[in-house]
Amino acid sequence: MSHPLQLFSFCPVCGDPRFVENNVKSKKCLHCGFVYYFNPSAAVVAFILNEKGELLVCSRGKEPAKGTLDLPGGFVDMYETGEEALCREVKEEIGLEVDTMQYCFSLPNLYLYSGFEVQTLDMFFVCNVQPWTELVPADDVAEAFFLPTADIDVKKFGLSSIQKGLEIFLNDTLIAKK
Repeated sequence: MSHPLQLFSFCPVCGDPRFVENNVKSKKCLHCGFVYYFNPSAAVVAFILNEKGELLVCSRGKEPAKGTLDLPGGFVDMYETGEEALCREVKEEIGLEVDTMQYCFSLPNLYLYSGFEVQTLDMFFVCNVQPWTELVPADDVAEAFFLPTADIDVKKFGLSSIQKGLEIFLNDTLIAKK
């Protein structure tokens, strides 16, 4: 797949076609001088454990990676903090209200959307949620359920940053139990 900057041919400010590569992460307009830097989109991911220590897992209802396992989360909207996005995404995807959250770590990711490779920076949080009676999958979630952490196979998760994030989380969780 080509570098995403190659997909943009015209300056977004003046429309001139002399919008050329400036360096590996930017393009520059030779007409008006505008420089566009290609930066990652922000995304959030929730680790939610129940009282048994099982992890909340989702089945993806849409591409990319439709039908594979995932964790609740999604893109941060404009003018929204990562924490606000996490609360919104958890509510939209599974109907739960986040009470508290703690930032864990971040990982870069490539997210294929409509044939376009979106560079993301995925921020992972451990969340506590308000008590619930049932999970209500919605938005791009086909199904939501809890899995014992010992039964989690990271290869069944369709997105690479989720796989890597789970490896870190599960390793840290095992270390904390010792």
